[in-house]
Amino acid sequence: MAFAHRRDGRAALLYLLPAAVVLLALLAYPLYQLVVISLYDYGQPQASGAAPLLFLGAGNYVTLLSDPRFWEVLAATIVFAAVCVVGTLLVGTALAVLATRARPVPRTLLFLAALGAWATPTMAGSYVWLFLFDQDFGLVNEVLAGLGFDGMRGHSWTFERFSAFGLVAAEIIWCSFPFVLVTMYAGIRAIPGEVLEAAALDGASARRTATAVILPILRPLLMIATIQSIIWDFKVFTQIYVMTNGGGVAGQNLVLNVFAYQKAFAGEQYGLGAAIGVVMTALLLMITGLYVRAQRGAR
Repeated sequence: MAFAHRRDGRAALLYLLPAAVVLLALLAYPLYQLVVISLYDYGQPQASGAAPLLFLGAGNYVTLLSDPRFWEVLAATIVFAAVCVVGTLLVGTALAVLATRARPVPRTLLFLAALGAWATPTMAGSYVWLFLFDQDFGLVNEVLAGLGFDGMRGHSWTFERFSAFGLVAAEIIWCSFPFVLVTMYAGIRAIPGEVLEAAALDGASARRTATAVILPILRPLLMIATIQSIIWDFKVFTQIYVMTNGGGVAGQNLVLNVFAYQKAFAGEQYGLGAAIGVVMTALLLMITGLYVRAQRGAR
């Protein structure tokens, strides 16, 4: 038995080896270069060869961690990503449950609408939302003003900090929930009917069945959806950059990716921008690891 198990493990490793080589080539080397650049004073003169590289060691990290602005942007990024992840999971899961109870035609229309949102390019989706919420010609302001909310006529959704963050979060949830919807719908449909019938025969209520029967079965899928959402939403760039015009008024809507872009390209501090990228990667690995460990401990 043990020999057969080891043989199966070796066979699995051989099958995974090509994918591992590709991942190392596409991920490990760029990450290595990111770390190397973060250790140098690397600006436009160094990039063009007009000046020699100056090794700083941890200098860029010391500069970054001693900058109060970095901590403000980090806190905003964590809160913003958490809101997007929770919103995406709630909307996607709720619609997945609705889809299992809907008739074929409404269910098909729901999936077509969801997949349409998912397939929309990020740049195009961001501009569509900006047009809908435009302060002068936006449909949302016109509808709200027509319903009696006169104060919404000419209202700017991107001027105030929390309003702008909320608008971007809504757009991210809109384009992200279809992944959760499809994943959770497939998981719910795969639950054997006998399991649900047994729970009903034992007198379990609908809430008890959902929390004690369905949720534990769906936990692996929910973990995958959560990790994917954390990765996507923590490193969001396009929506923030497009919808807040580069980070909002006086940079009030900056997140780490946009902050890194400003430091690296607008400020020509490539080493400092690379250091932000390394810190982001480390934080993502830590958050993902803690979440996976918590989910395993809950089993």
